Amino acid sequence: MLQDATFWVLIAFVIFVGLAFKKISTLLTNALDQRGERIRQELEQAQRLRDDAHAVLVECQKRQQEAEQAAEAIIAHAREEAERIRVKAEDDVQLAVKRREAQAIDRIAQAEAQALTEVRNFAVDLAIAGSRRLFEERAAAGEPDPLIDGSLAKLGALLN
Repeated sequence: MLQDATFWVLIAFVIFVGLAFKKISTLLTNALDQRGERIRQELEQAQRLRDDAHAVLVECQKRQQEAEQAAEAIIAHAREEAERIRVKAEDDVQLAVKRREAQAIDRIAQAEAQALTEVRNFAVDLAIAGSRRLFEERAAAGEPDPLIDGSLAKLGALLN
């Protein structure tokens, strides 16, 4: 058996396989360890990315809620402003109506005063025309005017 070449080939093969297995197992172990480390790092990175994504999601939801609150505040302010403008417009319209009413009343009063003045002027003109006609008729008839005679007598008394 020690003299048999197949025996020695078998021993050499077993030693070779043992040494090769030791080297291959070391290489395989290192490769598996490296792959395990890469997978662990990728999992850690994935976990960090997940946490970051969750933080971004929370921040976005917070911003969305703040934006909704801001929009509601803007809408409420716009409604209040619209109501204030509506009330002011109503007040302005009422003031304008009152002003126009007062202007119309003033115009009516002016028209009444003008009409009264015109009637008085017409009455004065009519009285003057009547007096002139009466005076002309008396003067043409040669009759003395009692008003003129009375005025002359009063004038004489006033002058003395």
